[in-house]
Amino acid sequence: MIFKDYYKILGLKSNRVNAQEIKSAYKEQAKKYHPDLNGGNRKFEERFKDINEAYKVLSDSVSKRKYDRIWYSNVSKKNKKGRKVPSSNKEAIMEIFFGQTSEVQTITKGKSIKGENITTEVKISLEEALIGTSKTLGIRGESGKYKNYKVDIPSGIQNGQTIRLQGLGKKSTNGGNNGDLLVKINIEDTKKFKLKGKNIYSYLLLTPWEAGLSKKIKFESLDSNITIFVPEGTQSGQKIIIEGKGYPDGVGNRGDLILETKIVIPKNFTEEQKEYLKKMEKIMNFNPRI
Repeated sequence: MIFKDYYKILGLKSNRVNAQEIKSAYKEQAKKYHPDLNGGNRKFEERFKDINEAYKVLSDSVSKRKYDRIWYSNVSKKNKKGRKVPSSNKEAIMEIFFGQTSEVQTITKGKSIKGENITTEVKISLEEALIGTSKTLGIRGESGKYKNYKVDIPSGIQNGQTIRLQGLGKKSTNGGNNGDLLVKINIEDTKKFKLKGKNIYSYLLLTPWEAGLSKKIKFESLDSNITIFVPEGTQSGQKIIIEGKGYPDGVGNRGDLILETKIVIPKNFTEEQKEYLKKMEKIMNFNPRI
């Protein structure tokens, strides 16, 4: 079996690294190979998947210890290229990679070929993407019957990113490993929030008196309630930027929440309210068209 060197994928020379060094290496490699920064190149997309996979394993102390045992036998001892991993390590491998199957692929010079992958897509809301969710997919098998698969979608997944469910694709015809189920994630905007890059856009609705006076306004974002300071004399169409409240960029940072102010008035007024408006008209002596 051929083994993936996660330390090499993250640009690390050995396994003698701490959690902070692993995180720093991950950020550096993720920025370098992020598909959105490289014109959506498929080669970079595959590399980016390996980087995320490597970080997922090495950032967890338990899975890192299990992986290190395999890494030592394959890399540190400089075993011959292509040597089979001892069977005593197979269970550790299976557990490391998502608790199902490993990324270790069987190479037997034409004797066995991996089954075909199955590709599908799933739509999730922007809110689901930000906080994480799970979806049940019905996939038609080779027998023609549908089978349900649960897909756990992590928080902060990138739009267009693919989740790989190993071994859930088509069966091999000659004893090889099963193919994989590839699920592409499409993030949809909500009525209130829109995603552009790593920034989230929305409107901040204000009454005339809130816009005219200096006020603190409570606003419910996708994942928290925040307090926004509205300065005196705020105009409709102004932008208020809340840093770090946008969407995760995939490398440990978040974009901004950008709110466009929109001043609204009640559709109907009582007679008493109309009198107040007439008094205000005389007092203000203001004409926005001049």
